[in-house]
Amino acid sequence: MYYHLILTDSCNLCCTYCRAKAFDLPEYPDSKIAIDDTPPPDLAIDHGLLYAFLRRDPDAVLTFYGGEPLLRIDLIREIMHHAPAKGFMLHTNGLLLDRLERELVNRLDAIFVSIDGPEDLNDAYRGEGTFRRVIANLKKIIANGYQGEIIARMTVAEKTDIWEAVQYLSRNAEFPFTSVHWQLDANFSQDFHQRDFASWVSASYNPGIRALVDAWVERMRKEGVVLRWYPFIATMQDLLLGQKSLLRCGCGHANYTILTDGSIAPCPCMIGMKEYYLGHIARDDPCHLGIASVEQPCRDCSLLDFCGGRCLYANIMRPWPEEGINLVCSTVENLHGALLAALPEVRRLIGEGRISINDFEHARFNGCEVIP
Repeated sequence: MYYHLILTDSCNLCCTYCRAKAFDLPEYPDSKIAIDDTPPPDLAIDHGLLYAFLRRDPDAVLTFYGGEPLLRIDLIREIMHHAPAKGFMLHTNGLLLDRLERELVNRLDAIFVSIDGPEDLNDAYRGEGTFRRVIANLKKIIANGYQGEIIARMTVAEKTDIWEAVQYLSRNAEFPFTSVHWQLDANFSQDFHQRDFASWVSASYNPGIRALVDAWVERMRKEGVVLRWYPFIATMQDLLLGQKSLLRCGCGHANYTILTDGSIAPCPCMIGMKEYYLGHIARDDPCHLGIASVEQPCRDCSLLDFCGGRCLYANIMRPWPEEGINLVCSTVENLHGALLAALPEVRRLIGEGRISINDFEHARFNGCEVIP
């Protein structure tokens, strides 16, 4: 099982699509869901309880999460030295990555780095100078022997040209990303009526996704390479194998979140949503935790087996009006249609030996949302 471990709520950035919104929008969308605002800001559990909990799961993988987890390097050191975990991963903005010892960095199976595309775009979202600092730190860990997966974890919104951003991070030999994932800044805050989301989806994002699928398949055709773009590679693998999926991030069935007070939530976004908690490290067996499931309208959707429900938090809280939710669903329909159109050629390329079904292998439920 995978476990996000929230080390701190603090962050050293104020990105436009994240903490910056807190200055203009309610902290939580209007909802009948009660939100508990008492969890400690930093990890405040007995480490012995954490280790005892993990010891009962022989396949436990811990993902350090925040806020910015590298603000608590002291906790990362302590836990990596003592936790009985099979592996470790890190979600980070990358600004403090140079401060973690080489030996610990090189033990991480994967590092998710928040970066949103070319320098001007990234810095517009995340702050001036962040792009260069992150790339410098990534080059440093590569020079120091890091061989794990480095996933560019993009947040995309109206300023993003998805075609340009993904191609830029994937094809530039200067950048050390082995994989790319992106997530829409959509249906997460009460900001729909402040956005130009509809026109961007129609004129830019959906056409960009179709163009990226074409380029992805062309790379297979010409070079025999299957690029590790998570929204494509994970879904195409299931289409090829005829597999269905629950929530593709693993939320609440293969990937859980240990909160700063030891409570277990389905997802890091669901801090304080106590009625959806699935246990506590002090009293529950990791092998018998509850299972989270999406609610209507997702349950009756014809794309549920492909999409998995996209986002449990958004499904429950529904911060956008129906019009906005339908637009988000249209992006999933667009992705599904583009991949279905490519499926016959991908099968043909496998049959011809240009690529292999094994080229689509990836770490499932490792924290990538998969469906943007």
